[in-house]
Amino acid sequence: AVLVESLLVFAVVLSVHAVVWDRFSWCAVALALQAFYAQFKWDRLLQQGGAVFQFRGAANSGLLPASMVIPLLGVVMKERCRAAGIVYFERFGVVVASTGMLLALFLSVLAVGITKPVPTNTCILTGVAGSVIIYTMKHSLTVSEVIEVLEVLLIFVYLSMILLYLLPRCFTPGEALLVLGGVSFVLNQLIKRSLNVVEGRGDPIDFFLLVAVVGVVLLGLFFTVLFTFMDSGTWISSMFFHMMTAVLGLGVIMPWLYRLIQRNPLFWLLQFLFQTQTRLYLLVYWTFLAASACGVVFYQNAKRSSESKKHQASTITRKYFHFIVVATYVPGLIYDRQLLYVAAVLCLAVFVFLEYVRYFRIKPFGQTLRHLLSLFLDERDSGPLILTHIYLLLGMSLPVWLFPRSCAPKGTLPGAGALVPYSGVLAVGVGDTIASVFGSTMGEIKWPGTKKTFEGTMTAIFAQIIAVALILIFDSSVNLNSSYAWILASVSLVSLLEAYTTQIDNLLLPLYLQIMLMA
Repeated sequence: AVLVESLLVFAVVLSVHAVVWDRFSWCAVALALQAFYAQFKWDRLLQQGGAVFQFRGAANSGLLPASMVIPLLGVVMKERCRAAGIVYFERFGVVVASTGMLLALFLSVLAVGITKPVPTNTCILTGVAGSVIIYTMKHSLTVSEVIEVLEVLLIFVYLSMILLYLLPRCFTPGEALLVLGGVSFVLNQLIKRSLNVVEGRGDPIDFFLLVAVVGVVLLGLFFTVLFTFMDSGTWISSMFFHMMTAVLGLGVIMPWLYRLIQRNPLFWLLQFLFQTQTRLYLLVYWTFLAASACGVVFYQNAKRSSESKKHQASTITRKYFHFIVVATYVPGLIYDRQLLYVAAVLCLAVFVFLEYVRYFRIKPFGQTLRHLLSLFLDERDSGPLILTHIYLLLGMSLPVWLFPRSCAPKGTLPGAGALVPYSGVLAVGVGDTIASVFGSTMGEIKWPGTKKTFEGTMTAIFAQIIAVALILIFDSSVNLNSSYAWILASVSLVSLLEAYTTQIDNLLLPLYLQIMLMA
């Protein structure tokens, strides 16, 4: 299964390389080769219990698929912005690609360094790949860009040491690279933009995302340190939690956002949300869907009888939420993507805050949340945090957040790139959902080495093609320019990756589909 997963990742890397064919795509190929070898060292460390931290069990390290996401995103973003003639974002793509390669190299070197005896072949390959990447960076990056890349690496190292120690069994090495690498990059971007504020420059919704992500991470770190010295389950601790959340929100996060957007954040947000009648209709519709999702949770918990306390929700039951999320995102993508962007940021902040309330057992809702969400746990929620629903939100939202709006004439990319914002809907909302439902109910022929079925994968591909046809009918901004073969190949590769990967597919699949469609 690991070999097939690696072959699929290589197929994506080579597809991007064939389209781009520059020094950075060659570096991506070199990085993939060394990550393939280093991945087996991580797998052995996890099996022998020799890894530095406690990682999530029942999964391989996932180093290769995770290592290629950020570099490939940077490479395809660079190409799209170069074609549009936007030099600033072309350079930004170069920085993203270089940062992703350096973070992946660091994780590979760490695996090689703690493996005993020292793996000679992997060391040589890592050294060669590292030399090629560093040589390319030396001749491609300016001094300020090199400093920026090193800053992200430094933040990543410190964040990894802190969070992987505080949150055992929540991530595989690959998932840690993706999540913590992304947070490190966002934090560095926020610091950089805060120090170089130019009035009127930058989109407020981008600043809103940066401040929200960094704010919830800092909030979690603060309370994690605080509650190591006091019991978080008492009323006094709970009152202190709510009070300090308000203080940090109103005293730190709001002024920070005010400095960046040069206006009152609350007034700006209210004005933004109720700017048009379409937005008002969408907000009412989304409120109804959120109430429906809460209704599903309460109904499923009411069905759980006292004799079956260990009963877990079925796969089909968990996929209800995927259908609700698709119904949420599709109208937003068609009618108002900026509103969807901001609403997804708000939803992420609420989800993470509620997870803090559940994790720290904050009164009055902490214990209730623990009871309600325990029904929907699966084998991937083996650590102290429940992250599956947050990964689902991220998988749907990341293609919207990472869409290079400044490099898209008329708000959309040409060809298959027009489907980039729909990557989460196609890969997770449609593909993963249909594969799980049909595979678990009708599937008989299993893919070698996995529990996934051939029938589930084929129906997922077919369903995504139908979804693309429906998008073409209902979204007039999408014009594929006869790039149907590339779309079919992209959807097929990502559906096969869903069948073979043991990583969090809600997070990984949309990013790979976005990379293929942007290429």
